[in-house]
Amino acid sequence: MDRLGHSFADPSLLQRALTHSSLSSPTRPDNQRMEFLGDRVLGLVMAEAVLAADPEAREGLLAPRFNALVRKEACADVARQIDLGAAMRLGKSEMSAGGRRRVALLGDAMEAVIAAVYLDAGFAAAQAVILRLWGERIATVEDDARDAKTALQEWAQARRMPPPVYEEIGRSGPDHAPLFRVRVTLDNGQHAEAEAKAKRQAEQAAAQALLARLDREA
Repeated sequence: MDRLGHSFADPSLLQRALTHSSLSSPTRPDNQRMEFLGDRVLGLVMAEAVLAADPEAREGLLAPRFNALVRKEACADVARQIDLGAAMRLGKSEMSAGGRRRVALLGDAMEAVIAAVYLDAGFAAAQAVILRLWGERIATVEDDARDAKTALQEWAQARRMPPPVYEEIGRSGPDHAPLFRVRVTLDNGQHAEAEAKAKRQAEQAAAQALLARLDREA
């Protein structure tokens, strides 16, 4: 993973970070625990980054900027940027289901890789990797920080449409860690789908996906 910008003293940490539960075994643990840790490391780095970027901003402005930088979609975008999907270790069923392109899997793997860097070389090394990979996003985060559901509803209202309709269309994974799939539909029939570990996050992701589509078509 040269594009990551970190040389591992213990390559097994990276291997574990890239191992999905569909390929795990007693001798080959998956990346779920590392994902948990990486999420917290990313959160601390981004909290410091948004504070440093705008010393005068109040919490009401900082929170949406922070959320935009750490949400699963942002992590997945960074993972795509370094082609992390190609390096992920997946079981056959997950590969055939397009797991290398799934937002949830890419985001989880990116968080796990952050944990791997942290465990391998400490906080400063993890911080350096994060700031380098997220650099442009940090600089432009204010443009991405609006609540996607609110923005989509405002878009619909401006065109005299009723509010968007959100529908849970699928749920997968174990009971203790479900993955929700949500579809959002506008009155004109345009729609988008997304998935996340929480229904509200899936709704936000679906709204963001539809906003991006509407922007491309404008």
